[in-house]
Amino acid sequence: MDLTWLDVPFSEKDAAKAAGARWDAAAKRWYAPQASVEALGRWTAAAPVPDLLPGEDRSLGTGLFVDLVPSSCWFTNVRSCVSQRDWERLRRMVTGRAAHRCEICGAGEDRDRHRWLEAHERWTYDEAAARQTLRRIICLCTDCHTVTHFGLATLRGDDAAAFAHLMSVTGMSPAQAQTHVREAFRTWQARSARTWELDLTMLTGAGIAVRPPPDADRRAGLASGGG
Repeated sequence: MDLTWLDVPFSEKDAAKAAGARWDAAAKRWYAPQASVEALGRWTAAAPVPDLLPGEDRSLGTGLFVDLVPSSCWFTNVRSCVSQRDWERLRRMVTGRAAHRCEICGAGEDRDRHRWLEAHERWTYDEAAARQTLRRIICLCTDCHTVTHFGLATLRGDDAAAFAHLMSVTGMSPAQAQTHVREAFRTWQARSARTWELDLTMLTGAGIAVRPPPDADRRAGLASGGG
């Protein structure tokens, strides 16, 4: 039978369930039983996001590497610039087209190991135009995503595990991995000294509404708890 699919942000799952929504484990999404369709109308699914976003380069940034977002670009991630429902639509598309496997190491979700599948943005940086452009959204497991955000892993005390996973997946020696991390932080430091213009046309071209991020001069302060 045909199901009435829903777009339910994670933060609203309990409210949707209380209103009658049910979870389809195979499809990994919520749906409305016939008796609850009207009560769940606020979560009625929008049109699917296309599997290939306009201008997306799915070959960009292959393999596992430390990919630090410049501090001057904090709060410019996709999740902070779109609605929760649109983020759920994007996340579902990204994990679905990856067959619910990490696009780097091939791992699937594992609740016992607290390993999930997450959407991660790949950006290009036009030095001449000072433009940060979204060019790919990739499905990563928690372990690979932690390596990618190595700076955050360090703040959380997860750097040793991230370092070990980096070597395991890439085959790097400890010395090679240390060099890689140092180079990533050197690039991060240089890019953080600049203000970047955000380009999210890959999303707007797919019909996703984008709200502007905080002004560049406020991003670092917000991240550190300032005004």
